[in-house]
Amino acid sequence: MSFKFEKLKVWQKALDLADEIDQLTKTFPKEEIYILNSQIKRAADSISLNIAEGSTGQSNAEFIRFLRYALRSDIEVVGCLHLAKRRKYLQEEHFTKLYASCEEVLVMINGLIKSLK
Repeated sequence: MSFKFEKLKVWQKALDLADEIDQLTKTFPKEEIYILNSQIKRAADSISLNIAEGSTGQSNAEFIRFLRYALRSDIEVVGCLHLAKRRKYLQEEHFTKLYASCEEVLVMINGLIKSLK
């Protein structure tokens, strides 16, 4: 038996992004553990969690509401990536790769929202 969200490519991509962010935060300095480290990890995890929660057989309008939360979390990750880059915890090449992953998830979430309207 599987849950509806497990079949969604956007959910799978969001999990991949969360894993990438988790690996990134392991390189942050210790003084960021309760600040930027925690913030970016929670935001990244929130993307897939909101997709999952919203897909629970409720109305399309309700699912869209949760997808919009996921979208906001994705954008929050981008903001955190900019902070990490400015603080020199992240090289430009790695930033560009993660930024592109966030863009891909954003496009997929928007596509799913449009398909549900």
